[in-house]
Amino acid sequence: MGLPGRLLLPLLLGLASAAVAVAAEASEGDADPLYKTCVEECQKTGSLKDTSIKHCVEPTDGKPAAKSWYTHEPLYLQWKEWNCKSECRYHCMMERENERTELGLPPVKYHGKWPLKRASVFQEPLSAALSALTLIVQFNVWLSFFLLLYYKLPLRPETHKTYYEYTGLWHIYGLLAMNSWFWSAIYHSCDTIWTEKLHFSSAAAFLGYSLILAILRTLNLRDEASRVMVAAPILAFVTTHILYLNFYQLDKGLNMKVCTVISIVQFLLWAMWAVMTRHSSRLKIIFVAIGGVVSVFLEACDIPPRWGYVDGRAICLAVAIPLSYLWWSFAMEDAEMRTSEITKKTR
Repeated sequence: MGLPGRLLLPLLLGLASAAVAVAAEASEGDADPLYKTCVEECQKTGSLKDTSIKHCVEPTDGKPAAKSWYTHEPLYLQWKEWNCKSECRYHCMMERENERTELGLPPVKYHGKWPLKRASVFQEPLSAALSALTLIVQFNVWLSFFLLLYYKLPLRPETHKTYYEYTGLWHIYGLLAMNSWFWSAIYHSCDTIWTEKLHFSSAAAFLGYSLILAILRTLNLRDEASRVMVAAPILAFVTTHILYLNFYQLDKGLNMKVCTVISIVQFLLWAMWAVMTRHSSRLKIIFVAIGGVVSVFLEACDIPPRWGYVDGRAICLAVAIPLSYLWWSFAMEDAEMRTSEITKKTR
């Protein structure tokens, strides 16, 4: 291990330790008496200062007024489940944050979330857009990977399968990645209990499988028995975690810790492998590992919002776009290298 390796691993370990240790707990703005009074008055009067909250106004379309207002809206808006209480919370939150800004006070969390401005029907427009863009990038590079394997690289003459031993693993990785980013875009567009559970579950499944892929590739495990021995306990743990979140308690703090530890472990594995191997894409892996750990650290720090739209999560989502491209670039170069090595041996 050369000098770069001796410097890289302590750096990653330091960032990893900091990411696990950080527990940035912002004070809860929903405990503010002024905020609580504002929400109560808004629900009673259906207005906030000169602003009328339409979700608190009784419908005049002849439908039962006892129902939430969103049930009287078009179907494409009903899924957001906005009602009088949620709308009053949002408008009072923004009103209170404007007052805090004028007083020079920092933003605080309300009901566990930073105060972010909406844009049309999108609750977190920047994060939703970045998630959607990452989904597009993931699909594009996965498609390039597929075309490379089946149309550009040679196939086994007897079975017409690829020479690359990790083809199936990377395809599953791509599908789980796209599923995770899809639900991330939906969740940031509309935060309901169901979109939150789907987002957390898909992200946990994706990260758990990413750890399996990291172990199998870095240890160069090719036989089925070894792969099952590695995958089984991780799949069992991730499945238990997902069931816990969905059917027992949606513990956001626990989910953050689990996802942080899984992410850091796989990044460290890839970094150590890149330092010790002579793979042609080792610099890409090192860059992805550093970027990934920094991204996890920033999300763990829970950076407060800026300009009403940009928070720590949005920064992490922006970092994920170039990292996704580099990561699949490594996968394609790895497939080319392994195919070349195997075909040379079979000649």
